[in-house]
This record gives sequence, C-alpha cells and structure tokens, in this order.
Amino acid sequence: MEPLKGVNAGAQPTPPEAMGLAAFNALPGARARAVLLTCCRSGRWAGEVSAGRPYPSLRALLAAAGAALRDEDVSDALTGHPRIGQPPPGAHGTWSRSEQAGVTRAAGDVLAELAEGNRVYEARFGHIYLVCAAGRGAAELLQVLRERLRNDPLTERRVVRDELRKINELRLERLLGNEHSHDARA
Repeated sequence: MEPLKGVNAGAQPTPPEAMGLAAFNALPGARARAVLLTCCRSGRWAGEVSAGRPYPSLRALLAAAGAALRDEDVSDALTGHPRIGQPPPGAHGTWSRSEQAGVTRAAGDVLAELAEGNRVYEARFGHIYLVCAAGRGAAELLQVLRERLRNDPLTERRVVRDELRKINELRLERLLGNEHSHDARA
C-alpha cells in the first residue's frame, strides 16, 4: 500500500485530505489511528474510532466519533489546539490555521483583547479556550469567549467537549473529501 501523504511515524503528521471513506476503512489499524490523531489528539478517542471500522457511511463515522468522545479525552485533545488568535505551531496546526482564518485579518486591538481574554479564561478554567472557529471572525470569537467566562467549570467543560465534537466533525469531513455532501451523510 502506498504511504499516505503526510501520515508517517513522525510526531506531527500533516493531515491527509479527501482520502475517502473506503480508503479510511481499509487502512491498517495503526495508520487509521495516526490519521485520526491529526483530527483530535486524544489517543483513547482515536483508538476507539479506529477500532469501530469499517463505517458504512460518513453519518455512521460521525455518530461513532461523537459518541466516542468522553470528558477524559478533552485534556489530551486540547494539546492539539492553539490559542485563538495565535499562530498554530508545526504541521499539526494545518487545520487550525484554516479554521482560524477569520482571526488572522483582525485588527490589533481585537487580537490584544483575545490574548487578554485567553489569559483570563485559562486562569479561570485551567485550559485553553476552545471554540469551533471555522467561518467566524475575531470579534465574534471574542464575544463568545466573554460569554463563556460566565459559565461555571462543569458547564464550561461540557461546552468545550461539544466544541471539540464540532471541530472533530469538520476535520473528519475534510479527511474524507467531497464525500461530505448531504447525500453522503445518509
């Protein structure tokens, strides 16, 4: 089998895109797990989703991936995400750069407010502010951050897990390529 572009034994593979469900289902277990780790850095989650193959449809994969996400996965998964408004490091940040594209065009004062909001959020909750940033601008993400600072820690943990589920879903859809149409979800 030809090696997948960007998926190797390295610590931070570049996420493959448009590989298709059939190719994903056919990967050896360790390779499927490595591909899934480019979507979400939780080893437990990646192992469970990989072990559930083959998936008959994108809908089935997304349902399994969402169901597999547990509270204990959040801390591991957060290590794969940069702060909102800061450039993501290394190859693992490929998808994060794309997802945060709306932030990069923000004015300096908004970026400074995001940086300060990130600091306050981390002091309050003990982890980075995670939000599904795809298609959203810096001002909107700053407003969401301010609203979430009002949450108690238990509520915020549930919100973070749901945001992580949304991010994983978007990344899995990109992984499979054009199969993410509404018809493929059936």
